[in-house]
Amino acid sequence: MKNPIKKVAAIHDLSGYGRASLTAIIPILSSMNIQVCPFPTAILSNNTGGFESFSFVDLTDSMEDYMNHWTKENIKFDCIYSGFLGSSKQVDIILNFIETFNNNSSMIVVDPVMGDNGKLYPTINEDIIEKMKILVKKSDIITPNLTEATYLLEKSYTKDINENKIKKMLLDLSNMGPKIVIITSVPDTIIPDNINVLAYDKESSKFWKVGCKYIPVEFPGTGDAFTSVLIGSLLNGDSLPIALERSMQFISTSIKESYGYNYPRREGILLEKTLDILKMPIMNSNYELLE
Repeated sequence: MKNPIKKVAAIHDLSGYGRASLTAIIPILSSMNIQVCPFPTAILSNNTGGFESFSFVDLTDSMEDYMNHWTKENIKFDCIYSGFLGSSKQVDIILNFIETFNNNSSMIVVDPVMGDNGKLYPTINEDIIEKMKILVKKSDIITPNLTEATYLLEKSYTKDINENKIKKMLLDLSNMGPKIVIITSVPDTIIPDNINVLAYDKESSKFWKVGCKYIPVEFPGTGDAFTSVLIGSLLNGDSLPIALERSMQFISTSIKESYGYNYPRREGILLEKTLDILKMPIMNSNYELLE
């Protein structure tokens, strides 16, 4: 029996306050007609962006039992999507999860959530970084931001980086295992007011770029939202450049919409007001095939 709705196993944390991780992933993918099956790695009182403190419950000790019950139920997934990890030990559990639930047609997506703007998040340490490199090897698609890409490659972070250097980073990350590598939050050195996403598809040996005007405001959870739209788009049959364009359109339009309201930015983009963007056709496609 073929299920009419595709399923994503979302291996992420749950932040009780602020639109990030599972509280962003679930509504976005659900609105794209995809079922999200949460596999929580940690429970936080609030997201880590913009708040001075947060409570943190590591769910490592519960994850294997959680997974074993899914195994007994013989659940199948069209995508396994991992993000923020509560401990380095969780990588071993996720590797086992991939081995158990990957049915050769599942798409394995790893968003190596570790930091931003050149800095690691408070809960990330060297053990997690090293383990994340192992997880990347088992993935089909990875979506690090520029900071995370530099940590994976053991390079120094800088915003002054040209297109050729980013392409080299994409190739180096692809050589670690994934078929598709996407680096987000890349400053445009030619058009300073722009921010770019660059991607490399190993199977076609093609580089893609999509950009938008940079808006000088930060909302937590935009990385989770970008990757979620990307996954939904690909599962719904879009090509990689179209999926990149759709993801960028959603993020940039959502930021503009949210920016117009007076509320604490630490709460994330106003998904309740912006999910309808996902039902809109792509406007003024500007993805670019790079030489």
